[in-house]
Amino acid sequence: MPIEARFAHVNVTARDWRRLADFYSQVFGWEPVPPARDLSGAWLDAATGIPAARIRGVHLRLPGHGSAGPTLEIFQYHPSAERPAPALNRPGFGHIALAVADVAAARAAVVAAGGGAVGDLVSADIPGAGRLSFVYATD
Repeated sequence: MPIEARFAHVNVTARDWRRLADFYSQVFGWEPVPPARDLSGAWLDAATGIPAARIRGVHLRLPGHGSAGPTLEIFQYHPSAERPAPALNRPGFGHIALAVADVAAARAAVVAAGGGAVGDLVSADIPGAGRLSFVYATD
C-alpha cells in the first residue's frame, strides 16, 4: 500500500544562495517564504552526515499553486563540496520545467539576468504532450 504524501518542495544547493534566490525573484517574480534559514547544530550534523554543517538559505513560492503551494528551497552549505559541471544527460536532478506565454522572451530574461542559454529554442510534436515550444537554460 503506497504511503500517503503531498509534494512540498524541491531543494537546490547553491554556491551563493542569495544570488540564486535573487535571480529567480528577478526573472520569474517568485516570492520568498520567511523565515530565511540559518541552521546548524548536532541535529543537523546527524541528519546530513556532515560534521559542523551549517545551512543558510530560503524557500521561494512556486507560481500557480496559491499561498500554500510548493516551494523551491535554495540552500548553501558550509562546508561545501565541489562537483562536476551539470550536464543534461548526467544522472541526477535534471531541470525545473516552467510554462510561460513566450518561450523566447523567457529565455532572453534568463540570459539578461545572468543565466545561460543551452541549445536552441525548438517547437516539436511530442508524443503524449502535443505541440510544444521549449528551450533549456541555466540559472
